[in-house]
Amino acid sequence: MILPRHHTNAALKMMWLTIGGLSLVLGGIGAALPTLPTTPFVILAAVAFGKSSPRLQAFLEGHALFGPMIADWRVSGAIATRFKLVAITMMAIVLAVSIAFTAPTAVLVAQTTCMSCAAIFILSRPAPVA
Repeated sequence: MILPRHHTNAALKMMWLTIGGLSLVLGGIGAALPTLPTTPFVILAAVAFGKSSPRLQAFLEGHALFGPMIADWRVSGAIATRFKLVAITMMAIVLAVSIAFTAPTAVLVAQTTCMSCAAIFILSRPAPVA
């Protein structure tokens, strides 16, 4: 069955709103817990809110903590050096904890692969121009 266009738009808007909300919650948790990255979740939330709620997007872009991350990303795809260091350090700590608790080899390989790819991406981003 094909839904009328207004139902499809409403469903997409709700999907983006949900993605934005979940991303913002994860980004907020990441701001408090060093094991979860903040910047990627905040950027995803801004993109999702841009597709679903201009009011929430404006709030996020004007936020004292999250706004500068979004602005740096939009202008130059940049991630601040301090956020890069925190992200890489936390990935290393999580991997070390997995090794210390003797996680299965398949888990360690998956973690190392994913974290290495994430680290390469993070480190390849420029730092914001002051």
